[in-house]
Amino acid sequence: MNHLRAAKDEIDRRYAEPLDIATLARAALASEAHFIRQFKREFGETPHRYLQRRRIERAADALRESDTPVTQIALDVGFTSIGWFSTAFGEIMGETPTAYRDRHRGAPPPMIPGCFTLMWTRKSSFPEAE
Repeated sequence: MNHLRAAKDEIDRRYAEPLDIATLARAALASEAHFIRQFKREFGETPHRYLQRRRIERAADALRESDTPVTQIALDVGFTSIGWFSTAFGEIMGETPTAYRDRHRGAPPPMIPGCFTLMWTRKSSFPEAE
């Protein structure tokens, strides 16, 4: 568990940098396949999806708090393609980056950190229990 936490912390610290599974698996002292399985079992999503979500959370903060162009925000949080950023943002947040910014423009800042708000309000990627 501590090694998995080290890899997760690596993602949290370096989300804007290019990170690959090999680098993260080394941080967790595991093979790539074992690391992916263990990470998903422990945290409920793959390392890649966690990294994507972390980047989108940071982008959402920037969209709420600045007038920085969407393309620049995408690059600043580690995406190399505006198309992929927009797709990932829509999957995680349920709307386009521009729509998100428009809806939150002028809104008071959240009373709790955005990452916690987003964690509890994001669209679930898990099927509902029947």
